[in-house]
Amino acid sequence: MKNIVFDLGGVLFARDRKKCDPELLEFFGFLRAPQMPRFWEEYDRGTNTLDEVTQTLVEMTGRPYARCAEVLQQAIDLQEPIPATERLVGELKAAGYRLYVLSNMAREFIAHLRRFPVYGLFDGEVISCEELTVKPEPRIYEILLGRYGLDPGETLFVDDRAANIEAAGRLGIRGFLFDHRDPEASCAELRSQLL
Repeated sequence: MKNIVFDLGGVLFARDRKKCDPELLEFFGFLRAPQMPRFWEEYDRGTNTLDEVTQTLVEMTGRPYARCAEVLQQAIDLQEPIPATERLVGELKAAGYRLYVLSNMAREFIAHLRRFPVYGLFDGEVISCEELTVKPEPRIYEILLGRYGLDPGETLFVDDRAANIEAAGRLGIRGFLFDHRDPEASCAELRSQLL
């Protein structure tokens, strides 16, 4: 294995639930659903704007626009590196692996995440909103492989959604299903496989 590809949300970055008020957690409960809601998938794809998403949340929740906008901004601002994964990424980089990001992520979210030092350890990235395609659509994986000349047989993809792992597997990329509820255990397992 030469290339390790990381998803971002739930794998390398998350909101610390202890810092979130109950309203924010309620708002974003849909993100953990087996199927991402269409309006959010289109936001990740780059075809829905932040304003359109805010308006959808107004309709979903019955709360005022200003409150929905405020909660959305909190959801962006509270994203931070997961310590266990941040350490693992540093260790993999030091061990000589090539590291990549493959993530469904909207513009406002990725702009925030790119500011963290750990993001600078990656050798390349494919972000859904910039490619107009989302996981698990085959095109986003093909872009990753083609852009960086990756051999699928030498590439491991780490994601917390089984459907995304399965889609990568259809292109010959080995997958590791990350448990967002227990990042320490997932990182320990990856460490034992790779280091």
